[in-house]
Amino acid sequence: MLVDLWPLFGLVIRTPRLELRLPREEELAALAGVAHRGAYRPGEEPFLTPWGDGTQDGRARAVLTGQWRAMSAWKADAWELPLGVFTDGRALGMVALMARDFPVVRQVTTWSWLGLDHHGKGYGTEARAGLLSLAFEHLGATTARTDVFQDNHASQAVSRKLGYEPDGISIDARNGEALISDRLRLSRQVWAARDRPPATVTGAEPCLPFFTGRPS
Repeated sequence: MLVDLWPLFGLVIRTPRLELRLPREEELAALAGVAHRGAYRPGEEPFLTPWGDGTQDGRARAVLTGQWRAMSAWKADAWELPLGVFTDGRALGMVALMARDFPVVRQVTTWSWLGLDHHGKGYGTEARAGLLSLAFEHLGATTARTDVFQDNHASQAVSRKLGYEPDGISIDARNGEALISDRLRLSRQVWAARDRPPATVTGAEPCLPFFTGRPS
């Protein structure tokens, strides 16, 4: 079975309203359709890297190619886990957990997007809490970090609600101009002490060598 060869397909994170998991091909197509319809309003640019070619079809294809690239390039010292976000089997968007040199530094970062129709309903907070439950409670992460544009108020609110604290700024170039992001950091100790949406993780143990490079 596929899950025997690639145990990540057996990894599932459940929160009160959501299920996060690697999408199968038809589910990936549904997520591409959500991206096609839009994940941010015209004139907004919430991502540092351009998403597709700026067209609806480009966004949809970027979902497909990004997923295939993440799976094919997976290494224990450089991985990206993009998960579909579903409620009652309906695709809402995607979230991802990423790390470099994780067996040594034990730090993760995240990214996320949700279809426009699903903004403002608390799904972003719930999905990020699910990712962090996997990172802190099952993979042994000690810190989580995120860089957020200063005018991305929704992402800022999610991060601070979950306990992220200021950790300086980062400056990046986009379209010929310098952009400042707030660098935010969440420690395992702060995570453990805060109220948060509950999450359960199944299928993590067979996946541990994928994340740590060591047998489970």
